[in-house]
Amino acid sequence: MRLTRYTDYALRTLIYVGLHEPRQSSIAEIARAYGISENHLTKVVHQLGRLGLIRTIRGRGGGLRLARPPAEIVVGAVVRQTEDDLALVECFAGGACTITAPCRLRRALGEALAAFLAVLDRYTLADLLAGTDGIEIATLLGLPAAVDGEPGIYARPDLT
Repeated sequence: MRLTRYTDYALRTLIYVGLHEPRQSSIAEIARAYGISENHLTKVVHQLGRLGLIRTIRGRGGGLRLARPPAEIVVGAVVRQTEDDLALVECFAGGACTITAPCRLRRALGEALAAFLAVLDRYTLADLLAGTDGIEIATLLGLPAAVDGEPGIYARPDLT
């Protein structure tokens, strides 16, 4: 299973914005932090807004904020909503295959995909932001680190 760059950027955007809370983030700073295209990221942010995961504030002083608490943003749901096609093989998408009906490979791959998504469903954005990993990620992105991994409670990086 390989996720698209689009889903990768969506998850990384949520991590960045979550670590930057309660301050607003901008597409330009997120793109700069990850070394990715602002144009591509704009499309990702637009969809995250439509999905109700982030709130976009337009105009001077605008930016991006999480629309929901990190504990309510389930990683598996984000993957399902941002991946165009979770069809691992052609027959998942209704493609013609002579052996589709009795095919054990199709069943095995279906089970594997369900297990993959079930694992991701056990994680929320809060889990990704928590603890020393969240602090380390924030530091690598040049953000103030969250105290005790709690989003929205910040300290200067030199104090963590």
